[in-house]
Amino acid sequence: MMLNAGEHHAKFKTYFLLVVAIIAFAANSVLCRLALADGSIDPAGFTAVRIFSGSVMLLFIWLIRQRRVQQFSNLSHARGSWLGAVALFVYAAGFSYAYVQIDAGVGALILFGSVQVSMIAYGLTKGERFGLWQWLGFCFACIGLVYLLWPTLSTPSAVGAIAMVMAGLAWGIYSLIGKGSKDALADTAFNFVRCCAFVALLIGLSYPLLSFTTAGVIYAILSGALASGLGYAIWYLVLPRFESMTAAVAQLSVPVIAAFGGWLFIHEAISLRLVLSCVLVLGGVVLVLFCKPVMKKVA
Repeated sequence: MMLNAGEHHAKFKTYFLLVVAIIAFAANSVLCRLALADGSIDPAGFTAVRIFSGSVMLLFIWLIRQRRVQQFSNLSHARGSWLGAVALFVYAAGFSYAYVQIDAGVGALILFGSVQVSMIAYGLTKGERFGLWQWLGFCFACIGLVYLLWPTLSTPSAVGAIAMVMAGLAWGIYSLIGKGSKDALADTAFNFVRCCAFVALLIGLSYPLLSFTTAGVIYAILSGALASGLGYAIWYLVLPRFESMTAAVAQLSVPVIAAFGGWLFIHEAISLRLVLSCVLVLGGVVLVLFCKPVMKKVA
């Protein structure tokens, strides 16, 4: 069936926003690496500044929108959810603490492996199915990711591995909650606001170990206000337009983009392995996104 100009525009916009969200996730990995790798800030402090700055940015944008459409009468209506806030907190805190316990390569593999397990398992229980080409694309993406990270893999610490598994499962749950969002900006903003309650508890428990530098705080603010706040709002916006399994596979491109970000901003080496893995991962993701299974008509 041929698409008209309006449908083509809407489809292009959807995929463009998906790419923006994926790039935001990769930016989070780079910013977290910059902040935590050299001890510019501790994991609890990074998580706190990230969530708080994300809340401020999202509420500011939400209030501007409310003023423009004159809907302040809806302030009393609940937005977001406590389940979404808990999932967001577990992901953010688990990611930060795991990052100082295990290598980046094995951490990324554990994180996105956990995301795949949670979202694909949910999709299968809801009757979602891949076609042959989509399963082939999924395999290509997984092979490319493992190929990229294999040289950096080492035996992870048990604590770090568990923290990263929890972060991955929590992000999968957060994404699945977002599939039902009717107002991506409001839901994301109030998930962040609710999450601040858990962050305050974390800061209280971690107070003697807190350490900040100007650079660490700046990285955390950029991660929270831009890569997390705006990135997650866009993610919630596009999620309802994709099946859970498709959205899960799309995220396999994050480590590859983060690796290129490391080369661009941190001057990490680029190699033939990175280029080949990029071709495999991104090629696999394209197959999953664009090769829909053919449905047979029932007589």
